[in-house]
Order: sequence, then C-alpha cells, then structure tokens
Amino acid sequence: MYLGIDLGTSAVKTVLVDGTQRVVASESRALTIASPLSGYFEQDPAQWIDATFATLDALKVSHGKELAAVEGIGLSGQMHGATLLDARDTPLRPCILWNDGRSAAECRILEQRWPALRATTGNKAMPGFTAPKLLWIATHEPGIFAATKRVLLPKAYLRLVLTGEAIEDVSDASGSLWFDAARRDWSDAGLAATGLSRAHMPRLVEGCAPAATLRSELAQRWGMARCPMVAGGAGDNPAGAIGIGAIRPGTEFISLGTSGALLAPTSHIAANPDRVVHTFCHAIPGMWIQAGAILSAASCLAWVARLFGVAEAELLAPLGLRPQAPSAVSFLPYLAGERTPHDDPSARGMLDGLSHGTDRAEIVQAVLEGVAFALADCRDALADAGIAVAEADVIGGGSRSRFWLSVLANVLNVPIHRFADGETGAAFGAARLGRLAVTGEAIDAVCTRPQRIETFEPERVLADAYAARLPAWRELYRPRH
Repeated sequence: MYLGIDLGTSAVKTVLVDGTQRVVASESRALTIASPLSGYFEQDPAQWIDATFATLDALKVSHGKELAAVEGIGLSGQMHGATLLDARDTPLRPCILWNDGRSAAECRILEQRWPALRATTGNKAMPGFTAPKLLWIATHEPGIFAATKRVLLPKAYLRLVLTGEAIEDVSDASGSLWFDAARRDWSDAGLAATGLSRAHMPRLVEGCAPAATLRSELAQRWGMARCPMVAGGAGDNPAGAIGIGAIRPGTEFISLGTSGALLAPTSHIAANPDRVVHTFCHAIPGMWIQAGAILSAASCLAWVARLFGVAEAELLAPLGLRPQAPSAVSFLPYLAGERTPHDDPSARGMLDGLSHGTDRAEIVQAVLEGVAFALADCRDALADAGIAVAEADVIGGGSRSRFWLSVLANVLNVPIHRFADGETGAAFGAARLGRLAVTGEAIDAVCTRPQRIETFEPERVLADAYAARLPAWRELYRPRH
C-alpha cells in the first residue's frame, strides 16, 4: 500500500493506493488563506500539519488494515511558498504563498544583482517565486530575516515534521529562483544574491528517489507495521503529471485548480522567460516541464459563486453540456494579478459588456471563457518556445465541468480529454512516487496513462467565433503601473 499526500492551497488531500494502483480511500481537509493587505496571501504552517494529521487519523479509523500495510509515502505540494524557520525549526511567521504579489520591486533588484538569473533558472524573476520574498523579508522584516536559519517550501516543511529531516525534491526546488535548472542543483550565485547560502537550504533528491523514513512515533500513531519510506515527491503540477503518466514529450496537459497552467513535459530545457514561460524540473530524472501559468482558474468560479451566494454546481447546471455561442460578456480573470504572459501582480479582473439584459448564466459562462482565453495566452507563449500543443488532458477540480472542457476545446481549438478521477491527480501522482522510491520499478511501468473517459472536440463554427473574440479580450488588459 502507498500513500499520496497533496498539500494544496485550499485543502490537504490524502489518498491510499494499493499495488494495482487502485485508490482504496481518500480524505481531505480544508485550509484557509489570510490576506492581511491587498495582494498579500499567507498561510499558517500549523494548518498544514493539523490537516494532514486529520486525514491520516481518519484513514486509520476507516481503513486501518490498509493503512497498516503502507510501505511508501509521496508528498505533493503547492509551489513557491516561503516557510522561514528559526534555529529550532519553528516557523517565524506565516508562509508567504505562491500567489502573493508584494515583492515586485524585489524582483527587479534580484535581476540586477544576478544578471545570469534567467539563463540559470530558465525563469523570469516574479513575485510568486520564493527568492524575491526573502528580499522583501530582509527589507521589511529584518529581525525575521536575521533569525532565519532555514527556508523550506511548504511540502518540505511537512516532510520535516513527518521525518525530522529537511529534504526537497528538484521539481519543487526549481520553482524557487535559487536553482540551476540544467544542473538540477542549488545555485550558489542565486542564494548569495538574497543573502543566503546552501546552509539555509534542504538537501536535494529526485522526486522518485528515497528521501527519509516516517518518524517511528507517527508510524505507531497510525498503526503502521513499519516506518514507511517517504519519497522526494514533487511540486503540485509535476505530481499531477506523474498521476496521469505525462512523463514524455507530447503529453501536454492543463491544470484547472485554484490556479491554472498549461504544461508540457520536455526532454530538454525550452525556456522562454521573456514570455513568462516557467521552467521546472520534472519529478523524474532527465526530464523538465515548461509551463504557462495563470494565477486564477477554478478560484474564479469560486469567486462568482460567492458573488451570487450559490454553490458552484448550481451556477454550472443551467449552462448545459456545451456553449452555443460565446457569451456577450467578457471576463478578465486577473483576480490576483497574472503571470503568463504579463508578469503583472497588480493586474485585476474585469467584467465587460454588461447590460440590463445580462443574466447570471452569461456572467458565469464569461468567467469560464476568460480562464480559457488566459490559457490561450499560455499556449501562444509555449509556441514561441517551440512547443506546439496538439491536444491536452485536463486535471484539477475544474475538470469535472463538461461545459468548461467544451469551452477549452473550442478556445484552444484542440481536442481536450478528461479522466475519471482527474481532480485527485497530484495526490495520486505523489503515491506513485512513493511506490517508486520503495520498489525501484521502471518509471514507465508505474507512471502509466489512465483511461480517458471523454474527449471534447472543437467545433469549427464555435472555434472560429472564439478565435474572433480573442483579440478584443486581450485588449481588456491594461497595466496599472
């Protein structure tokens, strides 16, 4: 038996997977986000531990026999968060999250201090990444910075609590801006540019490699027969790729979670930082992922659901299974700023084209279309890096909406595929990495492609209508600075 634990932004999800790769059980616990100022997003690391322990406590009650047989654990986590620890490995402040936009000025400083940043990391300095956050801390919270003895990404902190060891995998580490993507190692020059050194960083491993064993007292708490091996694991999107077998070139996929991304596994680095294409190491050796990323995806649907005071399913039900035509309303989904292609943390959302006749369904459809148009920007940025997307699988909570997937197929003008359990992809991928760390099996034998249960084909008239709308949608964006 194997466990996959996904430390997301809105929830911790834990899945229990057997030797036939069947999900035997799953548990989830919600997380909350604090926003002390506009554009600031933080989480208390204690939440992550409480939520993770709660999922495992629940599995012990419901599936104690299976939990006792767990041999390997894989971790997946939200990327880029800055968890600052003191000499006793106690968090000094709430973790600054991936969608936090406070460090825009520090990004400019970082690129001036380290001219080789883009060539080394394959990325542009943006507030979402970890390194600029530390420059902000050094300026605005110097006492905290001086007390910082270790900097961990969210899932590495969870691993520290679970195992007692500070270890990170290369996929998550490559989203920090302290990383040499080609060498798959920390960059001493990048660390020095933020006043840090390797002494502040966790040890690195590949995602499918053994990392550490679960602490004996925790194994006893959950009734495990032995202390399971904890694998290197992966950032959430690389883990999602492992979960759907996207481990080779030509297996592009879309993540429709709180944020969104269009991701392409590659056997070489195909960086395009000037168009805000992200470069990450994959969770398996010798592979990378190029990604266009948007900061708000399924969170846009959650926002409009709060606005109307109804459940998301109730909003989607009247739309049917496919759009008949583009909505008369346009939506810019930059509720928390944007990454690809604008790198603008101060960008904000917009509803355009409202009239007295506008109804709720038109607004909801516009929200879904706005996210799809943002992913079309990601598609074009990847194309500039030489990556052509001919089809795409979809994972994440948004993959449950057949209407949304039809919109995506027509906006991107490519076939879109979904799986039966696409919303659990990252946790399932983490479980696969936990298995690989224990068994040493061939990666291709474990990371197989799940069966697609439905394909959404673009329709010529509708795809042409969306293509005609895209230039006007792009004109809605205006830099605020």
